[in-house]
Amino acid sequence: MLLNDLALFVRVADCGSISAAAAEMDLSAASASAAIKRLEKQLDTSLFVRTTRSLRLTAQGERYLIHCRRALSDLALGEQAIASDKGKVSGTLSLSVSSDFGRNLFVPWLDDFLLDFPQLQVRLHLGDNVSSFYHDKIDVAVRYGKPQDSNQVAFPICTADRVLCASPEYLAKFGKPETLEQLTQHNCLFYKLDERTHDQWQFERDGQEYKIRVTGNRSANDAEIARRWAVAGKGLVFKSSLDLAEDIMAGRLVPLLPEYRGEPVNLYLVCPGREHVTPVVLLLREMLRQQTQTLSRALATYLKAETQFNSH
Repeated sequence: MLLNDLALFVRVADCGSISAAAAEMDLSAASASAAIKRLEKQLDTSLFVRTTRSLRLTAQGERYLIHCRRALSDLALGEQAIASDKGKVSGTLSLSVSSDFGRNLFVPWLDDFLLDFPQLQVRLHLGDNVSSFYHDKIDVAVRYGKPQDSNQVAFPICTADRVLCASPEYLAKFGKPETLEQLTQHNCLFYKLDERTHDQWQFERDGQEYKIRVTGNRSANDAEIARRWAVAGKGLVFKSSLDLAEDIMAGRLVPLLPEYRGEPVNLYLVCPGREHVTPVVLLLREMLRQQTQTLSRALATYLKAETQFNSH
């Protein structure tokens, strides 16, 4: 049984098309079709149900796919372990990262990471909608919130509270809200993920939780746009302190109602399964933990200094 045939079988299953999988693997459609038939002959079973318009896995194919994925992942893990033992990290890593965190923080961190591991290649997918690990060929994702799928492996990176902010220009024009109730009198900026608009903001003070439904004239399916609108003076934004930290420390955004703690959000590094936890993934996890900790400390130091300055 040829290893390339197994890899082709997995790609055909993911693509739902022999020709599409063949194109990805730089094969002719005829060669790919022959490889699938060869694999089916060796197994003495049909792996796909073929019609003129579609291609889908048989029950035997679905069961076999699970073992093929595991076998290919184990081989890749072995190769990574050998490379790691030799002091080298190589190969290709496909990463999915949320838009704002990805563009403004992760990309510069990744640049430094690749300087340490020049033989590593990365494919970066930016976007707020959760990518499909198998369909989009994602090896690891960096996401806010723990995944619901118990088969996925989620490494906690850090916890960052959401922070309520507005630009100095907006506050000069419309004033600062002094209470949570006054948020309903301001233009609030939203982002919409998975068909859910984040227009209910949650806070905590002295052990009591508060939920405020706010309104505004702008919403986007990209969370970075909400931040950009806030910096441009278009309204109030409520996002992770990681996403807003550099704007706050640069004076582009001003934190509001500091006596209230914003809803905490957890950042995770997620793999589709334990077999995907390679040495490079573990190195990436440690890099993310160090970088987010450094940024969080810098923001805390800045806010403390600002509080002391304003109290005098």
